[in-house]
Amino acid sequence: MDAVLDPLVLDLVEWVAIQPRPYSDVIERWRTSCPRLTVWEDALDRGLVKRATVDGRGLVVIVTPSGTEFLRRNNRIRARSGASSFGDRGAGY
Repeated sequence: MDAVLDPLVLDLVEWVAIQPRPYSDVIERWRTSCPRLTVWEDALDRGLVKRATVDGRGLVVIVTPSGTEFLRRNNRIRARSGASSFGDRGAGY
């Protein structure tokens, strides 16, 4: 784990866990050409988030079970106010 990158990866995973985000929004906000700040790429490579197609929304980014566990280990899980409209494809957040 990287002391500089991990807090940013954690922020990305937490942001996606709140609700699935359109892929274009994720790329616009998190993709970088800086070889030292590969937040999106690291989260994807680690299996913390993934792309999924959702009816009516198109391509979105969702948190995986590994991503939810990553949030839990880092005390970033908050109580949910209701069930996700994405069922098992949602974050479990």
